[in-house]
Amino acid sequence: MGYQVLPLRWRWRKSLRQSAAAMSRAVGNRPFATGLAGTLIAAAMAVLTFATLLSGRYDALEHARETSESLVSIISSDLERTVETSDLSLQSIVEGAERSDIWQLPVDVRQSVMFDRATTAGYLGGAYLIDAEGKVLAVQDGKLNPNVRLNDRDYFTEQARNPSLGLFISHPYRSRLRANDWSIGLSRRINRADGSFGGIALLAIRIDYLQRLVDRVNAGRVGSVFVVLDDGTLLARKPFSQTDTGANIAASPTFHQMTSQQSGSYVAQSSRDGVSRIFTFARVPGTPLIVAVAPAYDDVLQPWRRRSLFVGALTLGFGAALVLVSWCLAFALRGKVEAEAELTRLAATDPLTGLGNRRVLDRRLDEEWRRARRLGTALSVLFIDIDHFKLFNDTYGHAAGDEVLAVVAECIASTVRRPVDTVVRYGGEEFAVVLPDTPGPGAAKVAEKIRATVEAVKLVRHSSTQDERVTVSVGCATCLPADGMTALALLAAADERLYAAKAAGRNRIRSVVEGVATRGTLYS
Repeated sequence: MGYQVLPLRWRWRKSLRQSAAAMSRAVGNRPFATGLAGTLIAAAMAVLTFATLLSGRYDALEHARETSESLVSIISSDLERTVETSDLSLQSIVEGAERSDIWQLPVDVRQSVMFDRATTAGYLGGAYLIDAEGKVLAVQDGKLNPNVRLNDRDYFTEQARNPSLGLFISHPYRSRLRANDWSIGLSRRINRADGSFGGIALLAIRIDYLQRLVDRVNAGRVGSVFVVLDDGTLLARKPFSQTDTGANIAASPTFHQMTSQQSGSYVAQSSRDGVSRIFTFARVPGTPLIVAVAPAYDDVLQPWRRRSLFVGALTLGFGAALVLVSWCLAFALRGKVEAEAELTRLAATDPLTGLGNRRVLDRRLDEEWRRARRLGTALSVLFIDIDHFKLFNDTYGHAAGDEVLAVVAECIASTVRRPVDTVVRYGGEEFAVVLPDTPGPGAAKVAEKIRATVEAVKLVRHSSTQDERVTVSVGCATCLPADGMTALALLAAADERLYAAKAAGRNRIRSVVEGVATRGTLYS
């Protein structure tokens, strides 16, 4: 087993190293892609972060709305229970008041029959039986005040006017029986035997009870909680103000939406203090009461804003750092790539003449050979040598010899102008030219033009008044590349033609074209 595992692990590590090396080369060859990748990654991080923050904002608002709904539901349920219990007590009072035999009972017995235990609840200001003229006939605590008339109250007038009204919840009022305490009245009609109006049964609910309900709710620093009648009459509000009870907010734009549906939630700016709040409301079932909880918009989003500011600053900071590092790396890589390209160029360039060197010749000749063989086109090579260069160099010195080399290189390069042609310094005073897709006659014309151009250059050295001419000999070889042949054979043929030109007296070319060459035939 051990013998099998080790080679597998070795191969895995080797594959990993090769992948890392390939990735490194890919990144190194595309420096700006590195900077762009870093920028895109930073942008993607920022987009994802800000999308998450926006989602957090939505969650914060949704959580506030759900919390407000729960609070509204709790207050609404409490009020619904209170109204339901009070209504049962009112029905009991009405039932007793409409029985004639009840009034024959002793006062203490009549009190216990007409007023049940629910009428002693702490939130009640009192339970009353009022006759058709508004005079109090019976009180739950037995303390009658014969001088008080209540026939002007809305809980009385509405019952007198409408026989089928049922339970009625009044507007808030100052009690005439309990030292001006704020209350709302729950009333039911009492009918005589003939169906005419015989008075009302009344339960007074303290406004303090409603105020305590809203005071228990935490709606934030500048949030608001209130209980209001559906006509806009305010019963209780947090924050509390002495002027709030009984005030009408029907004209407020924030109240209009509450009258059009049973429950809901919306954002609006309060006309009272200009604060934007998230209003969540619901009607208390079976009543004209509306309960609303309205935390301030800024209070709800304040924790999210603090968190978002911190996270956003970190994201922008790290993103900016990543972009900066990516582009610094990109520019560093670009410098490295440029340096490597320059080294590659220098390695392939002759420093004296600026032409390609022998390495370039080998590569280009191989490329053009394969291309010519694939396309069936002719390929020509010129071999050029400066005549008597050693003697010239010994006579005038190496500096003059270097200048001659540079001038000849310029003459050759200026003559061979096609982008596909290649001119190189082969070595010493020898140059080579690769002419793709060029038959023998065309190559011979180029060779002659090179020779003539170099011959036209005149150099004068020292105090001599005689012009020293620089001449070259050129060997030209052309072939149609075929299987079994090599580019080196073509180069050797050109070299052979060069020596033939030098043997014939120099300053001439040797390129004999023997008609059209057959494939694989080397001709010169």
